[in-house]
Amino acid sequence: MSTKMLINAGEAEEYRVALVKDGLLEDFYIETVGEEEKVGNIYKGIIEKIEPSLQACFVNIGLEKNGFLPFNEIHPEYYVRPVHPDRPAPIQSL
Repeated sequence: MSTKMLINAGEAEEYRVALVKDGLLEDFYIETVGEEEKVGNIYKGIIEKIEPSLQACFVNIGLEKNGFLPFNEIHPEYYVRPVHPDRPAPIQSL
């Protein structure tokens, strides 16, 4: 298993980081100088839209754009119905 971190810092205002595992993109981050980092922070919000095709929802957290929350990042404790960890939760179960 091969993991690589690719960093593009050609311009002083913006940095791009890609995490590639076995030739497949795992994560991609863009950081712009002067903007507050929002990824990884904890927010209280209201779910605005559930998108079954993405297995995610868009959450109003009081910013210009809604936040993106993948279902696999929601702890099973917060599901109303039991979730099986070995398979993805269908949208109807949330």
